[in-house]
Amino acid sequence: MNEVKFGVFGLWRGACFVGIINKYEGAVVTAVCDKSEVRRNDVKNICEKAGVLDRVSFYEDFDEFIEGDMDVVFLCNNFNEHAKYAIKALEKGKHVISECIAGATLKECVDLCRAVEKSGCKYMIAENYPFTNTRLEMARLSHEGLLGKILYADGEYNHPSSTEELKYLTPGVNHWRAWYPRTYYITHSMGPLMYMANAMPVKVNARAVYSPALKDVAPFRHNADAITDIHCVMDNGAICRFCGCNQTASPSGYRIMGERGAAEMGRGVENNKVMLTFNHWEVPEGYKQYQVYEPEKTDLIKLSEDSGHGGGDFFMIHNMVEAIKNDAPIFFDVYKGAAMTATAIYSWLSILNDGATYYIPDFRNEEERKLIENDDRTPFPREDGTGMDFPACTKDAADMGYKI
Repeated sequence: MNEVKFGVFGLWRGACFVGIINKYEGAVVTAVCDKSEVRRNDVKNICEKAGVLDRVSFYEDFDEFIEGDMDVVFLCNNFNEHAKYAIKALEKGKHVISECIAGATLKECVDLCRAVEKSGCKYMIAENYPFTNTRLEMARLSHEGLLGKILYADGEYNHPSSTEELKYLTPGVNHWRAWYPRTYYITHSMGPLMYMANAMPVKVNARAVYSPALKDVAPFRHNADAITDIHCVMDNGAICRFCGCNQTASPSGYRIMGERGAAEMGRGVENNKVMLTFNHWEVPEGYKQYQVYEPEKTDLIKLSEDSGHGGGDFFMIHNMVEAIKNDAPIFFDVYKGAAMTATAIYSWLSILNDGATYYIPDFRNEEERKLIENDDRTPFPREDGTGMDFPACTKDAADMGYKI
């Protein structure tokens, strides 16, 4: 295969990936789909500048789009609507990249895992936050054993937004951003920890903090919890603490701690640097007990520098192309994607049940999947605007009689 052909569905977020794909040697955009004529025209301009406009087909309807000439479907549509489109793509023999979460319900996660297995196609969650220079360096330190056995990790993805920003990001009363509980937008805080520790979640409990200020400044949004605190036991015995998407001004940051040393970035450490500390009695050769440094940039990091999210967006394309062309392993595969989604859902159930602990299913195990295959509870409005099974914040939950 000389080049991998991408179709991009959802051009609000997807437009930036169109530009990245067309710059990537060995990949090209051949189809895009969005209901908005304005967004389609914006992408036409991007493709024209890249010299590939004559190769791109433009669609308004997904069912027509999926019949087009493409190897990979990149799903950049609404957060809570990925699974059904991923399954359609897989049934057509297309590989899939899906942004943010695998599905909106446990049932969708089960259906998705089965569809991937039946199709034999590649599937990847587009979790971009592990793939920046500093976080890749932290992963290297962990994977090479320099920190010793990993015992603990924490991650905060903090994204404070003004009322005007929230209005822009929430176009409509039924939009997913108006309804998602604070635990649901989980991949940017949890994903880097899973990658650094090379671990999967096995059980979880959580708490959340309501903020009246959010209700006051954003009455069009219902998720007025400002902060969540989620704790997971991982399959390697480590404990991870992370949030979903906190509405607070604290910088995002990540830390990983082992028996010999610890590494962290953000929250007082410059974003382009890593703080590395070792036990004073076992400092590895070539290192100091304490150091703050900017990691050396690899060739891939240099190629990624003009893409979004600190270069992480570039790696989404790179990782999928390598998986298709060279059968390279995908870290955030469908089972890890489903596990992250289940962690998001069970974290919210934990909050709604006074911090109770929930076990995360092993989505590779059909017997465990059968136990949740009909669980379609959701906090998101269905197409007619009704049908939410969960409240969107702890204040509403308490008013409804949940034990918070």
